[in-house]
Amino acid sequence: MIALLCPGQGSQKPGFMSAWLELPEYRSNIELLSDVIKMDLIKHGTVSEEATIRDTAIAQPLIVAASIASANLLAKNFSAVAGHSVGEVPAGYLAGILSQEQAMSLVDVRAKAMAKAAAASENSAMAAVLGGEQDAVVEKLTSLGLSAANYNGAGQIVAAGSASGIEALVANPVEGTKVIPLAVAGAFHTKSMSSAVSELESFADKLELSEPNKTIWSNQSGQTIETAAQYMKLLVGQVANSVRWDLCMNQMVASGVTGVIEVSPAGTLAGLAKRGMANVEIVALKSPADIEVANALIGRG
Repeated sequence: MIALLCPGQGSQKPGFMSAWLELPEYRSNIELLSDVIKMDLIKHGTVSEEATIRDTAIAQPLIVAASIASANLLAKNFSAVAGHSVGEVPAGYLAGILSQEQAMSLVDVRAKAMAKAAAASENSAMAAVLGGEQDAVVEKLTSLGLSAANYNGAGQIVAAGSASGIEALVANPVEGTKVIPLAVAGAFHTKSMSSAVSELESFADKLELSEPNKTIWSNQSGQTIETAAQYMKLLVGQVANSVRWDLCMNQMVASGVTGVIEVSPAGTLAGLAKRGMANVEIVALKSPADIEVANALIGRG
């Protein structure tokens, strides 16, 4: 079984689209998706500076568009899909639940709502905690009034909450851990995103969805999503709740996944898979040259 992995926010780097845009099919796809949300995704994927593409309102649509356009270059006979955080939006497209246009409209609303919620919750921050025992890390976060926003597996948890709490964590980390502050706009996947949940829910209620035609796993607890309605409910709620990517990886392995392909902008999830999914073949779509390798893997799956 071959699964596609759709990356989350933070995977984008300045200029990452340049080589991909030399492919006419990819370029026309990005132009189409740009038109849906009236945003120049080609500019942001080629010449915009890091500070610009780190803006939540730009970063999320950029990542989703790149994921969709790169995945559309692959053979269609992969079996399953999972997305990390905002990656669950293109995962919904790849599972047949959303159209490309719906996915872009949805992520546009999500990104703007989360950016607005982050601006309203001043002095919030996030940090990656590397290493340590999971229970000890979570206990430390709780004692500082912080939340575990992402359980990424492979010894990585992302903490979120007040800037003062993150500063205290950096100053006094759990023994055996390394804490790296993240350049983000707010405490994503925590209760501070509640207003974004409401906005996204109102928009999502208007969408006409299709039932999934491929296996898709949820960030909530790694469970298989059975219906389109369940997908949307979990996707909306995910904005203010922890991302359990560790459980997604566990479930993929338990379900018999033998290979994974991380779509563009790739690297982060492939790295986690290398440490958290033993004996699984991994391909990361970092450039168009990786398409042939990825399609060969799909063919063997």
